[in-house]
Amino acid sequence: MSARLQVSNLVKRFGGLTATNDMSFTVEPGESVGLIGPNGAGKTTIFSQIMGEHRQTSGQIHMGEQEISALSTPARIRRGVSRTYQVPRPFPEITVAENIRVGLMPDSVWQMVTRGADRDRERELALAVGFAEADLDRTPAELSMGDLRKLEMARTLATDPKVMLLDEVFAGLTVGEIATISALVQKLRDQGMTFLIVSHDLKALEPLIDRAIAIDRGTKIAEGAYSEVIADAGVRASYLGGGGDA
Repeated sequence: MSARLQVSNLVKRFGGLTATNDMSFTVEPGESVGLIGPNGAGKTTIFSQIMGEHRQTSGQIHMGEQEISALSTPARIRRGVSRTYQVPRPFPEITVAENIRVGLMPDSVWQMVTRGADRDRERELALAVGFAEADLDRTPAELSMGDLRKLEMARTLATDPKVMLLDEVFAGLTVGEIATISALVQKLRDQGMTFLIVSHDLKALEPLIDRAIAIDRGTKIAEGAYSEVIADAGVRASYLGGGGDA
């Protein structure tokens, strides 16, 4: 069976800065992998390359047997990879249901005109991530950070992904909100969803992943079971060193 997601020898340079340095890893179908490292390690840059938001300088990205390295972001989403963002990006002037509707929009303008809104599916996705019926008509300004994270998850699920990339999904959440999002991720894992998760909250991340990949300055420094990776001397040194956001 092919890996669901395969990153091979990925390099990304911004001028003289190498943000991703010969990065290679796989994520198998139904697997959940944690991507960890200090600020500035290059984790979000890897997500951006997988999604086509930044084009790699060299290297390849595959979804199953298909190389997606040269595809546009919408084309990659159609192939089954989608992501959330460190800072939620809702459309502020429209409701929760309408934000989810954006993720459900078909590629064809003709389909958009003829099909109309699938309100049942909007409701199904909203309830699946933990919203109540009354939340469907609320706007993002009325939502807590935890609810904004749920809205990101619902919009991502609306694209019918095979792989979900979760970027700092626990950032800014209360203990209760972390528990809610963790339960949602675990439910999706039980249903067979494949995940690549970036999180600085290692305590919340640990029970949600099958293995971890640690990176520092764009380079993979350890990979394996979470307990082994977090005990690695190089990983411990990289966290003590720190850096800037990436």
